[in-house]
Amino acid sequence: MTLSTEDGPVLTPEQQAVVDQPWDTRLLVTAGAGSGKTHTLVRRMDALVGHTDPDEALEASELLVLSFSRAAVRELKDRIARYGEHARRVRVQTFDSWAYSLLLQARPDDDWPARSFDERIRAATEAIEKGDLARLEWGPPAHVIVDEVQDLVGVRRELVESLLDNLQDTCGFTLVGDSAQAIYDFQIEDPAEYADRADLFLRWVRRSYADDLVELELTRNFRAVTPEARTALPLGPAVQGIGSAPEGADVAAERLHGELRELLLDLPDLGPLTDPFTLDALRSFPGTCAVLTRDNRQALLVSELLHTQGVPHVLRRSLQDRPVPYWAAELLRRTGSATLTEGRLRDLLGGTPLPEGTDLDRVWRALRVGARGAGRGTVDVTRLRRLVVERRFPEELADPEPARVVVSTVHRSKGLEFDRVVLLAPPSVAELRRRADDLDVPGETRALYVAMTRAREDLYRIAAPDTATVLKHRPTGRWYRGVPNPRHKWRRDGIEVRAGDVCAQQPADALNDAVAVQAYLLERVAPGNAVTFRLCDTLPMGPDQSPRYALLHEGREIGEASEAFRSALYSVLKVGTTWDLRWPQEITGLRIDCLESVAGSTAAGANAGLGDHGVWIAPRISGIGRFRHSVRAEEEQE
Repeated sequence: MTLSTEDGPVLTPEQQAVVDQPWDTRLLVTAGAGSGKTHTLVRRMDALVGHTDPDEALEASELLVLSFSRAAVRELKDRIARYGEHARRVRVQTFDSWAYSLLLQARPDDDWPARSFDERIRAATEAIEKGDLARLEWGPPAHVIVDEVQDLVGVRRELVESLLDNLQDTCGFTLVGDSAQAIYDFQIEDPAEYADRADLFLRWVRRSYADDLVELELTRNFRAVTPEARTALPLGPAVQGIGSAPEGADVAAERLHGELRELLLDLPDLGPLTDPFTLDALRSFPGTCAVLTRDNRQALLVSELLHTQGVPHVLRRSLQDRPVPYWAAELLRRTGSATLTEGRLRDLLGGTPLPEGTDLDRVWRALRVGARGAGRGTVDVTRLRRLVVERRFPEELADPEPARVVVSTVHRSKGLEFDRVVLLAPPSVAELRRRADDLDVPGETRALYVAMTRAREDLYRIAAPDTATVLKHRPTGRWYRGVPNPRHKWRRDGIEVRAGDVCAQQPADALNDAVAVQAYLLERVAPGNAVTFRLCDTLPMGPDQSPRYALLHEGREIGEASEAFRSALYSVLKVGTTWDLRWPQEITGLRIDCLESVAGSTAAGANAGLGDHGVWIAPRISGIGRFRHSVRAEEEQE
């Protein structure tokens, strides 16, 4: 694939065939790992909008493009900006964001911000069934593009099926996926559906559109440029066909898992993550590098180890975890008018420290779409605040992740690629079965295949960290550190922290100098910085809660524990029905994930001198903390 400075990568005949299909085609594209799918979709959008025949050309507003993650949306929009001559105004959204926008227009009086992602998806499906697509500002779409359809399961599968069903007579579609990369089966809650999960959506499409479905393939891999990076690719067709294997899915999957594992074990061992050579390699690797783990417990432990060894990196968030960029709070705090012009927005953000890679042109375009003002070329400040409060901030304005080294679960690396990939050596299926009675062998095999096909150049393996003393607390769903204890089997010695564990109801130090804390956050606090929760008093804040904990950065208070965290800490520490609880004096080993804009009480914001929008900056933290008790309490526990 050669590059053209004007048009980007030249299309192959397979890709051109996808691009050239008429707008009303019902098109299903099987696109293997690294097959240039994103660029093909961008060129297809451009062709649909810019067709030379007026009868074949669509308006940008008639195209609806749905994807799973903000990272995928951002990548698509970046490619459109670079290579899309006509598709600049095409709507590219996550399923959740589009469902939310439909509900706000169809049923604006309901309290949608208070609902969970899945609840909103279900409600949007009901709205489609009731004919509410006609209420959309742009009207029903004429062509729907959906990426990664192999992972459409549960409520999102029902949403897309309902959408296509209700547009059947007036709409074409382009559906893109690869069965070999289906890794979201675990989200299926219905046992009957889970038992019949293989290619469930793809089979629905083939059955529903049997008479006029056009199926095409993208088979050539452009991502992997070395033999090491191409290690798993020959097994792609076999992994893709697991569901229809003659010997049965589980038997075929176990055999393929073994083959993939052997191929991985034949690759270079980078060494343990405590080895100076390994750590130096991670620090000095040119380009991007991902350390991919099988689950979040491993990811948290790997991230902790890299932090202690001074290796800069980013821990990738959940695909549904969407912090609002911190600069939005500064923008609202500094503006004194009801509208913003582009010049004023640039002036305000010009005085704010911005994340590396922030593009002010992109910021202005996205805010104009999401919070358009009544006057020409303006952003409405009230609408902008609503985007923050309702957590509907434009997908493409999520803070970039500029770190060269990324620690991520395989699921969170979905659709991404890296120059180098370091995989935690997976256990065999037999070992996995000893740990889980209900092991999903096809799921494990596809996850391993996906992990092994993320690399452009180098693919390495390392030993997995020991997770024996990090356990799941079922009532809260959090990880905790356990110490063997004869009395209770495991003594709780640490707890996972996550998004929402820092109070957002009022700004930090609201009674003294909240403005100074906001300035401190901007000037001194950065992702990866160490922070600590410190006990402030001994009286619980409420029933089934811990006392107040302050969040400290280099000894400075920058926030306090939320009610959600205090309740989780109480639940984790409560063992049995009678117990003598000792609150830890400190919870250490925590890290700043990012700074984010949060919305709380408008009165609290105004009283603290942060404006009347009720929006300010708060730290978001991550990690599996460690409890530190007073010397006396530790001696008593021993």
